[in-house]
Amino acid sequence: MLKTTPLHELHRAAGARMVDFGGWDMPVNYGSQIEEHNAVRDGAGIFDVSHMLAVEIEGEGARDFLRRAVANNADKLKAPGKALYTCMLNEAGGVVDDLIVYFLGESHFRIVVNAGTAEKDLAWLATLRDTWNAKIHIRPRRDLCIIAVQGPRAREIFWSVRPSTRAATENLVAFSAAQVDGLLVARTGYTGEDGFEVMVPATDAPVMWQKLVAAGARPCGLGARDTLRLEAGMNLYGQDMDEKVSPLDAGLAWTVDLKSERDFVGRKALQQHGMRRQFLGLVLVDAGGVLRAHQVVHTAKGEGEITSGTFSPTMSKSIALARLPLGVAVGDTVHVQVRDKRLAARVVKPPFVRNGKILVN
Repeated sequence: MLKTTPLHELHRAAGARMVDFGGWDMPVNYGSQIEEHNAVRDGAGIFDVSHMLAVEIEGEGARDFLRRAVANNADKLKAPGKALYTCMLNEAGGVVDDLIVYFLGESHFRIVVNAGTAEKDLAWLATLRDTWNAKIHIRPRRDLCIIAVQGPRAREIFWSVRPSTRAATENLVAFSAAQVDGLLVARTGYTGEDGFEVMVPATDAPVMWQKLVAAGARPCGLGARDTLRLEAGMNLYGQDMDEKVSPLDAGLAWTVDLKSERDFVGRKALQQHGMRRQFLGLVLVDAGGVLRAHQVVHTAKGEGEITSGTFSPTMSKSIALARLPLGVAVGDTVHVQVRDKRLAARVVKPPFVRNGKILVN
């Protein structure tokens, strides 16, 4: 039986088309996926991301545990509310999951992990805790919902619904959060647009959702979320990286701290192997197809593979993220195997679109 979020009945009542997403019954769209996509780029959209799991890491050993458990450096987290995007790696340097770490106090951090990997992640964290005899508690917060309000009007719409939060959240910079009125309001997102991701008690989430919709935030499903994140050049776990893929080969070297002397799980493997593939963008030049995951990319340096591909509503072109051989350069023309045709595509550096602006020619 599929899992459901506390907002499930509202999605059904709104006529959403529901799909199985990692064992969760989630809305893929509420009508027009393109209209939902454009609403986020031009105004504000609202997403139910409560299938993702918030987990508290608490105790006197919390910071030291995270220093070793994730590839980015938890010592960067000094101001309360500061957030850090990073990966958990296995000993071979593969990505167990990508996640956000929030610093709530010296003995209290919160991480948010992906829905499809949540149980695996909890087991992995428990194994590390026990192996290292870490003095921490790992506490899943299944009592929380996560609502993302994204787009150029998103923050104003949120403040119109929860005006008491404005003073604490108006000056938040990207990747920071504030605890206010029983909420954790973070200036983060997965769309390439401004906005908030709000962690709210599950009992309060339906009312908040309804008020945000009434204030002008358009309900959006997983379909628009995927096209938005791909335009923004953001990775999707299970497609762009997984336990067999190094973050260095997934365009995530910026989330790995190899400069500090601290040891972390997977560090030795990353240092031994380095980057073996490039992670770049493609824009389809030829007509007659759409770029999709797993299509082969033929280059002068050998074969690569598309990891995520779609038709970009903002650019009106087909775009993709791809793992390509070393030596392929931005500006090169490559050819993608689309069924029985080899279609020309141009290599670009992601992101394709951020804050409503097209960034590639």
